[in-house]
Amino acid sequence: MRNTVKAALLVAMPLLLSACMVGPNYVRPVVDTPSAWRVSDQNAKDLANTAWWEQFNDPVLNDLIATALRENKDLLIATARIEEYAGRYGVTRAQLFPQVGLGADAGRQLGSVGGADLANRTYNTYDMLLSASWEIDLWGKIRRQSEAARAQIVASEEGRQGVILTLVSGVAGGYVTLRALDRQLEIAKATARARGESYKIFQDRYGGGVISLLELSQNRSQYEEALATIPQIEKTIAQQENALSALLGRNPGPIARGKDIDTLTPPLAPAGLPSSLLERRPDIREAEQKLIAANAQIGVAKAAYYPSISLTGGLGVASGNLSELFNSASKVWQYGASLGLPIFTAGLLAGQVQVAESVQQQALLAYQKAIQDAFRGVNDALIDQDRTREQLATQRRQVGSLKVYSDTARLRYDNGYTSFLEVVDAERSLFNAQLSYTQTQQVLVQASINLYKAMGGGWMEQAAPTKVGSMAGNGAAPAAR
Repeated sequence: MRNTVKAALLVAMPLLLSACMVGPNYVRPVVDTPSAWRVSDQNAKDLANTAWWEQFNDPVLNDLIATALRENKDLLIATARIEEYAGRYGVTRAQLFPQVGLGADAGRQLGSVGGADLANRTYNTYDMLLSASWEIDLWGKIRRQSEAARAQIVASEEGRQGVILTLVSGVAGGYVTLRALDRQLEIAKATARARGESYKIFQDRYGGGVISLLELSQNRSQYEEALATIPQIEKTIAQQENALSALLGRNPGPIARGKDIDTLTPPLAPAGLPSSLLERRPDIREAEQKLIAANAQIGVAKAAYYPSISLTGGLGVASGNLSELFNSASKVWQYGASLGLPIFTAGLLAGQVQVAESVQQQALLAYQKAIQDAFRGVNDALIDQDRTREQLATQRRQVGSLKVYSDTARLRYDNGYTSFLEVVDAERSLFNAQLSYTQTQQVLVQASINLYKAMGGGWMEQAAPTKVGSMAGNGAAPAAR
């Protein structure tokens, strides 16, 4: 038997050493990238890797983001998905090695012991067998499957990083929106309070016959306009708090407040914004890993055309008496090899290859699209930030001018130089301009948040590292160059 085993090993070893992998090896596709951004920002240095939300200098916002990174359900699901793909990789990779198992059986049965013995009698059987099986991966099918499984691990980690990117941006943006709504509510209440006091004065003046019913009605209309704005803003605030609570992994409820919208400073943009920053975007890296996995699956499909060789063997003991089970006379063994080769499959294998190649082509196009979307997102955020900053400066001047207009119109009316319609127009314009200015403040800060989201900086690894993520990340390839 030993000579036979040695002969089998001598035959198998050269085959193993010369084993090759069918199917294409992954080569990163060439992607066109823009030579420059439409808007550049040279006012900041090396901020792409920082926890950018800390630039708001608002401890409340920092606590909200920390809570979301711990408790958000989508992030927890994405983390669990990494563990799932790590397990799948382990299952696939295990096929590269021999599978060894130990089995034992004991039985008692009534029946004929042999052809010459016509009498039925009861007898016992005992056996214990150590078995092994191994599929020799001559054509790289299992290695391609392992390659695909490992790419899926990295892709799931990048998907998780994408959840972190969206989550942090969502919490920061939601918080800024909430503070902008708070400021709008303050403006509406202050305006309603001032107009309410004015309306009481007008009631007294109307009662004294100083003003007409028309002027009193105009003043009351202004007062009611401000009052009607308050519940609408309060409703939006409550809905915004509920949305933030969901991001924090909580039931709907109130949200703590820190700095107001006037003191929240937008994060600075990284200097120069090189296109290499986009190599760290999770969606691009995830798309490339999916492309790697799809590319490997072509090799899996093509390997089915080639012969498959499996080795099996067993060594153990068997006896009709338990006391004699481990005697030398009870030893049993077996070994063998099997060969499988498809001859006619009616297009089955060709169809599988076609499916794999089509999936790879879809993954390639998805990867290219992810890069294009990334460049568009950064350009949009830069333009938004640049133009909104100018808009805010203009609106700030407009609010100042309308404040002077409103005060002057009220003074002219009190001295009898103009009708109350001029006051109505001035105060309504000021009220709307104040609300619009606050909304633009929120848009400017959101544009900065969107820019960091579009760049996908390296801060995400520091935000919520994982054991599986660090293992998988070692094999992650960079994206667009």
